Amino acid sequence: MAMSRGEREALVEQYARGPVRIREALARVPHEALQWRPAPGKWSVHEVVVHCADSETNAALRIRYLLAEPEPLIVGYDQDAWARLFDYHAQPLEASLAVAAAARDRTVPLLRAMTDADWSKQGRHTESGPYGALDWLRVYAAHLEGHAAQIERNVEAWKARPSSR
Repeated sequence: MAMSRGEREALVEQYARGPVRIREALARVPHEALQWRPAPGKWSVHEVVVHCADSETNAALRIRYLLAEPEPLIVGYDQDAWARLFDYHAQPLEASLAVAAAARDRTVPLLRAMTDADWSKQGRHTESGPYGALDWLRVYAAHLEGHAAQIERNVEAWKARPSSR
């Protein structure tokens, strides 16, 4: 699906604001709610933040592969397995926030410098097939915003849980 320059620029700006949005959501989380899970198989706020670090690191590499390699293969991963195997609750929150922000801080100038030809570059994703720079932008512009909303939902569910009354 085509995208105008203005639409791309708006998504790049949304992408750039992502780390601030995560920090704002996290600032409203009571300490007692950080590792609480809203349901079995759902992530805690802490796990969401650590996931953001891993995902944003992957994202920063993915756009670079798309731009630099002739036929890039974008490798998917099992995010739930990563959360479990890497014991996300044992990972430091502040370092995770810093990693996610650093990945974006390094990527935003790259995105702003991309040409129309760059935005048309394509690769293949191991899970979803054809995958281009615009697909990447659509996914990652919304990624941290979506997780900030997830953090906010977790806090609301934590406050509404029967044991909190």
